[in-house]
Amino acid sequence: MGGGAERNLILTGFMGTGKTTVGRILADRLGYGFVDTDEVIESRAGPIGEIFERDGEDVFRELERSVARELAGRTGLVIATGGRMMLDASCSACLEPVAWVVCLTAHADTVIERIGDTAQRPLLDVPDAPARVRELLAERAEGYARFASVDTEGRSADEVADAVMSLLGL
Repeated sequence: MGGGAERNLILTGFMGTGKTTVGRILADRLGYGFVDTDEVIESRAGPIGEIFERDGEDVFRELERSVARELAGRTGLVIATGGRMMLDASCSACLEPVAWVVCLTAHADTVIERIGDTAQRPLLDVPDAPARVRELLAERAEGYARFASVDTEGRSADEVADAVMSLLGL
């Protein structure tokens, strides 16, 4: 499937659902380029935790919007987004018309286990990170529900990639 004219494939979902790992596998299988939006932002503005601390969440969200506008003009990519990026109306308006969007899901306990050191996650650097994970998942559930989804529970990254490809008929 190589080449540059293909529709993008966006993986969205909460942190710890495997977007980056699965995204790299899918990009390799499809012959697409791979972009992790958080990595792009960090390459330009520094670690996300520092952006939140130094500039605030609003500045980080504007950086996400800027990256979304840039990626909207490209094709043939697998894009792993930040966990909230596709819930932002501006970002989704830029990216959805040129992409398939799949939300990767996992239970709260699995997310907590996968993410490990919550101090490295600005939204979870709180006294009760497990409660915060549950709160954020509940807040985002309706937004995530509008996308096709693949449950990552009990699946390897390769199995999740298989499920995404099957879902999209690829």
